[in-house]
Amino acid sequence: MALSVALPAALPSVAAVQSSVKGALPALTVMAVDGAFNFLIAVLILIAGWMVARWLGRWLHDVVDRSRLIDETLKPLLVNGVRYTILAVTVVLVLSQFGVQTTSLIALLGAAGLAVGLALQGTLSNVASGVMLLVLRPFRVYEKIRVADATGKVREIGLFRTEIVTDDGNFVSIPNATIFSGTIVNISRERNRRTNFTVKIDRAENIDAVQKTILECLARDRRILEKPAPTVEVESLGAISTTLTVQVWLENRDFGGVLSDLKKRVRHALQDAEVAAPVPVPAPAVAPWTPPTEMQPEQKAENKRPN
Repeated sequence: MALSVALPAALPSVAAVQSSVKGALPALTVMAVDGAFNFLIAVLILIAGWMVARWLGRWLHDVVDRSRLIDETLKPLLVNGVRYTILAVTVVLVLSQFGVQTTSLIALLGAAGLAVGLALQGTLSNVASGVMLLVLRPFRVYEKIRVADATGKVREIGLFRTEIVTDDGNFVSIPNATIFSGTIVNISRERNRRTNFTVKIDRAENIDAVQKTILECLARDRRILEKPAPTVEVESLGAISTTLTVQVWLENRDFGGVLSDLKKRVRHALQDAEVAAPVPVPAPAVAPWTPPTEMQPEQKAENKRPN
């Protein structure tokens, strides 16, 4: 016996469903075509913006690299700023193709930026320190500095970190906040520098004669600046030696090579004048300690016998 199932009257008939779908097809087709067109335009804008950013970044890099009016410190920051600005405009244009309101996007980015800023306070302090380093200019690109236990030539000052190449060829990247909050020694900034190397002689030598010998040796070197005049001062008077400090002013550009040559010249001048070097006095010889032996009964009795 067959059972008959009664369908609710509210359900549309198959014919009605087919007719509604057919009526919506033109609208769906238009939406698909518009969406595909907007997607194609967005992809083209993204590709064009990426290519323009790369091309303009390279062109600007070559221009500022040849320019002598732009400081070396600002060149990387200027190139990167233009490149990232073009990429940001490209992203905004791509989102506008999909109907995203730019005002709402800017408000959203502002709120997100505030949240990220609160979460990354240490990182943003590096950015603030980098900006202050660019404004105050305690050092510039290609100058030699000593900071944060590192000494070397500055390669680049970025927004987050500063890159330094040491004298032995090591690459050092230091956070800008560490540099800005610490002591910065700029070795290349001043035109002239003073040497401070010591010479030790025997305490029996005539100090006045040794000073005269060193000053005559320094006077024959034309690389030493006449003003301020070279000096040879007594630093300490020891038990077996006298320490003298030689101070001369040199041009900063060839400081290291001239300093090494001056030390060699002073040593040869002292050897020619037969100035004796301090001779270390050996420590006095002391007999090794031996523990006392146990006394015999006869010796104890003899020690106790009255005189």
